[in-house]
Amino acid sequence: MLGLTVEEAGSQTTEVWDCNWQSVLVFEAMATQWRVGAGGPTGLDYGAMPAVFSLMRVPSKRRDDVFADVRVMEDAALKYFAWQQKHRSPNG
Repeated sequence: MLGLTVEEAGSQTTEVWDCNWQSVLVFEAMATQWRVGAGGPTGLDYGAMPAVFSLMRVPSKRRDDVFADVRVMEDAALKYFAWQQKHRSPNG
């Protein structure tokens, strides 16, 4: 998969194509739905997605694609969280 490293992404502005905008808005709306374990975030609570899809008025024919897009962003976020944890100062 092509993409930026965590270090590169932190210093870049990211453009969102129109075709992906709805997926970004759904991911943003899911921001309070992270499942968290002892080691930090483990993933999004997909049980909340039907309500988010409804509230965000995602057409049923687009939901599979939006869900797939959200999973890509979730994976990137989890990698970023892991990177943050690894590089966190021991003094907080």
